[in-house]
Amino acid sequence: MDHRAFYLQRMAARWTGALGGGMLAGCAAVGQLDQLPEGQYRAIQTNEATLRQALPPGRPLYARQQGDTLFFRADSLSPAQAKWPSLPAFYRLRPGHHVVVAARRFDLDVFTIPFKIRPSRGGVPLQLNTNFNAALYLGRRLDFYHLTSHQLLGGRRQPVVRTTGLGYGLFTGLGSSLITPDFTRQQAVTEYEGFVVHAGAAAIYDAHIFNLGLAIGADHLLGPDGRSWIYQHKPWFGVLFGLDLN
Repeated sequence: MDHRAFYLQRMAARWTGALGGGMLAGCAAVGQLDQLPEGQYRAIQTNEATLRQALPPGRPLYARQQGDTLFFRADSLSPAQAKWPSLPAFYRLRPGHHVVVAARRFDLDVFTIPFKIRPSRGGVPLQLNTNFNAALYLGRRLDFYHLTSHQLLGGRRQPVVRTTGLGYGLFTGLGSSLITPDFTRQQAVTEYEGFVVHAGAAAIYDAHIFNLGLAIGADHLLGPDGRSWIYQHKPWFGVLFGLDLN
């Protein structure tokens, strides 16, 4: 990696850290954990002078938390990263200081789709559908963890871990849609709830307690009216929503 590419990587990591830190500040009470999950991370940001040199943005590390103490182990470094300062073996969280790390992983979730917005088509105006829909989602995500501590009475410190995540991926699932003669170019003989299979792509925001996503997808209506349904394989926009039960 040349110096220019390394510089661009550092700048991208700084912008990612700023975005993650801002998101965490806005959802402090929502995505709170008892403890940082042990595992592989990338350093994002810290305001602690001792750690700032040892944890430049993007540095890979292995971290675990025990009480108000973080234990670190350096992961493999590229030649351009080999000159980074040695990583401290441990760091005790102090009030007024914070450490932000991030982890990437695959994400598998089950979501509901509370509504779909269908653009105007075939003389039918913009539609808002609230029929039941469910989706299985598979994608990649980036989780941010903001670690700090609170000073309690008696001098005891309480560690605080807040988390939020962003992701993107694909989904597929089952649902229903109202079928009428107007929606099928007068081919349907009555109104009924049709069975649809849907698929698409989504961007996900995860606040640990709940997951929310913006989706774009298309439906396939099963049955003989599918060939004349004006929304068959046409794009819709909607929202994915799920609760984190883990």
